[in-house]
Amino acid sequence: MMEVRRATDRYPGGDEAAGISTRHAFSFGGSYDPDNIGFGPVRACNEETLAPGAGFEEHAHRHTEIVTWVTEGELTHRDTTGRSTVVRPGDVQRLSAGDGVRHVERNDGTVPLRFVQMWLSPAGLADPGPEPAYEITRGLADGAPCPVPAAGAVFRVRRPGAGERVAVPDAARVYLHVVRGDLRLDGAAAEDGIGPGVELGPGDSVRIRGVAGLEIVAGSPGELLLWELP
Repeated sequence: MMEVRRATDRYPGGDEAAGISTRHAFSFGGSYDPDNIGFGPVRACNEETLAPGAGFEEHAHRHTEIVTWVTEGELTHRDTTGRSTVVRPGDVQRLSAGDGVRHVERNDGTVPLRFVQMWLSPAGLADPGPEPAYEITRGLADGAPCPVPAAGAVFRVRRPGAGERVAVPDAARVYLHVVRGDLRLDGAAAEDGIGPGVELGPGDSVRIRGVAGLEIVAGSPGELLLWELP
């Protein structure tokens, strides 16, 4: 199975008057589609844009693994574990909500902030859950693994140059999200008839299950997020 979802398929959200624009890949808030509530443990892949001074005031999460990738600007993060961090492009932030955490996410800079935030459900939910945990990796190297053990998942970022090829992992499930670039998904044909040579652009995503031998060919310098999922 290989399902391509276009940027134009995303559900709009946020609060434009407050300087917040959101585009959801999965059912979220008032945008509910029973056939699109997740892919494996992935429950959200939100493209967020915050104007200078805008942000999400303190709010709560439980039993959720939250991974944030900043593409432009700087994200100010504070949470009830006592962390106060500025996340910049190239950094990956991981917040395990455990049995409950509250946090604030703001754009305290002078230019627009854009980031992709992904939520995953941990395996074996328990109540009460574990203590919340926080981790940030500065300057994640191209292709370096960033594991999220509670969800049995591995996150990677690939940044191919024009004309370069990137292998798509042969995992049980793969979720692919394009941040930037003109890319083409090539390789083995999918059972549903979507064959090789699928053109992809910013905001597009692909949900892959049981298809091996795929690769990304970059027509221009690109950036894509890859999840290897159980």
